[in-house]
Amino acid sequence: MLSQRCRYALKAMLNLARDTSGLSKQVKAISIEESIPRKFLEGIMSELRQCGLVESARGKTGGYRLARPAELITFGEIMRDMDGPLALLTCVSHNFYKRCEDCTDEKTCELRRVMSRVRREASDILDRTTLADAVAKPGLGVP
Repeated sequence: MLSQRCRYALKAMLNLARDTSGLSKQVKAISIEESIPRKFLEGIMSELRQCGLVESARGKTGGYRLARPAELITFGEIMRDMDGPLALLTCVSHNFYKRCEDCTDEKTCELRRVMSRVRREASDILDRTTLADAVAKPGLGVP
């Protein structure tokens, strides 16, 4: 499940992706437009900057903008930076692997086999879907 922090990060990143002016956008504006508490968003934007997803500018016209084109930033990257592994079990995570303490044999574990498929499918979608895709295709992924 996505944390509220990650949901807000995704909403803020999508907000910046929709802004084609090329100018920095202030936290206050993003906060209002996306209904995100300003103080919470300030911390999120700082973390996104540390992860290299946004750039910041100081001063009267300062704010944030995407560090790379929206076509080069995926949902998977943002989610991993904010929440860590996409996998529901650490034993199926590619980036955050850790053996389950109660597992007797990973090779025959049915739970691991199913959760591995879930992780693979989810990460395939999230790592293929860019901010630009989501902005260009309203309703993307919604039946």
